[in-house]
Amino acid sequence: MIPLTADEIRIVLASAIEDPKICRVHFDYDPNYFYYFPIAVGKELFIGANEDDFSIDGYTIRRIEDIISVKIKDDKCLEIDIAEGLLDELDIPEIDISDWHSVFRNLKAANENIIIEKESDDPEECQFAIGRIAEVHGDFLLLREFDAEGYWLYDNTIIPFSQITSVTVNSRYVRVFSKYLPPCPIE
Repeated sequence: MIPLTADEIRIVLASAIEDPKICRVHFDYDPNYFYYFPIAVGKELFIGANEDDFSIDGYTIRRIEDIISVKIKDDKCLEIDIAEGLLDELDIPEIDISDWHSVFRNLKAANENIIIEKESDDPEECQFAIGRIAEVHGDFLLLREFDAEGYWLYDNTIIPFSQITSVTVNSRYVRVFSKYLPPCPIE
C-alpha cells in the first residue's frame, strides 16, 4: 500500500464532509481500520464521528500525519446508517481543530470528561488517560484522571501534546462512566 500524502488525505476527508460518507481510515500504528463520518479537517488534525456497527459512538480528533490510507465507503453500510438516521443524530461538537492547543482550550471550556491516547505499534509505548482537563499550557495539558474504580486521582497528569495521537469526546464509555463518578475536584 502506497501511503497518501497529507494533501491527498485532506482532499478525501473534505469530500466525505461535503457529501456525508463513511471513511475507512488506516493509521501507521494500528493494523485495524477505523470508521468515521468526517466532521472537520484542518492542516494537522481532523475530527470524525466514530461509526461502529450502525451507531455513532462519540467523536475523535486525530493527527493527519498518522494516516497511511483513507477511503470513502459508499456501500450498503452507509445506506443502512442513513436509513437508521445516524446523520440526523450527529451532535457535532464545537471544537477548533487548528492545533492541539486550540482543541484543548475548547474541551476545557466544555468541562467534560475525555479520553486521550498515545497509540503505537509497540504496546509498551501506548498510553491511555481518561478524565477532565485541569489546565492547558503552550505545549502540554494537565489532566485530572479517574481510575477504573471511579476515584479521581490526587495529582494531575502532565500530557505533552507531542505524545497525543487521539482525543475522544462523548463516547458511550465516557458518558456512562461519568454518571457514576463523584464531582471532579477541579470544578
